[in-house]
Amino acid sequence: MKTIFFSGKGGVGKSTLASAVAWQLMEAGNRVLAVSFDPAHNLGDIFHTKLSHRKKRFKKTNLFLQETDLEQSANEYIEANMSLLNEVYSYMQPFNMDSYFNVLKYSPGVEEYAAITAMEKLFREEQENYDYIVIDTPPTGLTLRILALPKITVAWIDRLVKLRKQILEKRYTIHKLSGKYSEKGTKLAYEESEDTVMRKLLDMRERYQNVQNWLAGDKNSICVVFNPDYLSLRESQRLMTGVKDLNLPMHTVYHNKLDDPNSDIAQKVEQELLKGRPDVVVERVPNMAEPEPTCYIMDKNLIQSFQENT
Repeated sequence: MKTIFFSGKGGVGKSTLASAVAWQLMEAGNRVLAVSFDPAHNLGDIFHTKLSHRKKRFKKTNLFLQETDLEQSANEYIEANMSLLNEVYSYMQPFNMDSYFNVLKYSPGVEEYAAITAMEKLFREEQENYDYIVIDTPPTGLTLRILALPKITVAWIDRLVKLRKQILEKRYTIHKLSGKYSEKGTKLAYEESEDTVMRKLLDMRERYQNVQNWLAGDKNSICVVFNPDYLSLRESQRLMTGVKDLNLPMHTVYHNKLDDPNSDIAQKVEQELLKGRPDVVVERVPNMAEPEPTCYIMDKNLIQSFQENT
């Protein structure tokens, strides 16, 4: 299985091109899942079908569609962590931890963790089911935070594991001196294999590391979509710099909505964007004037350079 992320400034046409690429890959004989992680979903509108958090087969084709519900993913993420902490700190129930966690969904970063948790589940469960997963991402800022999150989280978990080991060592020392300690009937763990928190930390580390390995691997590609204007250029430069800093693979950029009146500025924008990136292939996509959003059907071959470079 391979994955393709379509990223770019809002309104550049990344949903359109992600849909077109997914369609063309399906027509080429692949089994494809197109997933939207953009809170402002367009995938269902493009394919004229109602979508939800659950994947849906498009007509009788080998193309499947899904619009990830980040709010639902956030609730699942919070509930999973509530269950763990309620188990570990059951002796603190008088502090009403439920009411504390009810406000977590408004906390900064929860949306990013919800997205990466949904992504981890996607990679883990669908590897054997599809040849390609095409992912339509949110605008630049949120996308970069999501892509950076696995690596950052692994680093933080490593620190937490170290601290947890120190806690268990101190518990063990106290146990040797005074016997096993319990508070209000709660028996505390002393060994790593018995400690719920340590097991959860190691499990989380493995999951986030797997996501990071996938994102940085040769079966993944980040595709930037930009338009022939300077507003699009600045944000695209920021995105490409971020992808490079994160050491993630990028093979193709899509110069979308080209037409004759803007050819001069289009050339300047493209040259500026690709400075120092001779390894990146440019796909130029002409502006489409369709009365209805039938844009997943496109005469131009959008997947040739991608298939040649991955």
